[in-house]
Amino acid sequence: MSGRVEFGLRVYYEDTDAGGIVYYANYLKFIERARSEALLGLGLSQVVLRERHGVLFVVREVAARYFASARLEDQLVVTTRLAPITGARIEMAQDVLRDRQVLVKCRVGLTCVGPSGRPVRVPEAVAAALSGLPPLKDDI
Repeated sequence: MSGRVEFGLRVYYEDTDAGGIVYYANYLKFIERARSEALLGLGLSQVVLRERHGVLFVVREVAARYFASARLEDQLVVTTRLAPITGARIEMAQDVLRDRQVLVKCRVGLTCVGPSGRPVRVPEAVAAALSGLPPLKDDI
């Protein structure tokens, strides 16, 4: 894949505050869905990660910058890119856009954990599959 992985969604009433604007924390739901779909597209569901590879990805940290608001019924696109994997650490950049305008830029730090819940190196087969994601070249 080149460029970016995209996940489309519509803003529903349940995503908004009393003013019809997307509540800030709901962007985390949007990026989680997009990240899950990106992994599924690579054959890496949470079930496959756990059952076949004995690992899970857990969120270690999230940073978000908000530039503009999404509103009720907006059509949004979430893009996902991957930084180089280092040991047990996976970092992704995810942007939320409306009509090509960046509304929110996020960085998500994931840790690969084994059955005990302790960090473990990302298995080679999983790292190879993740290389199908577009590379991260910029910062938030």
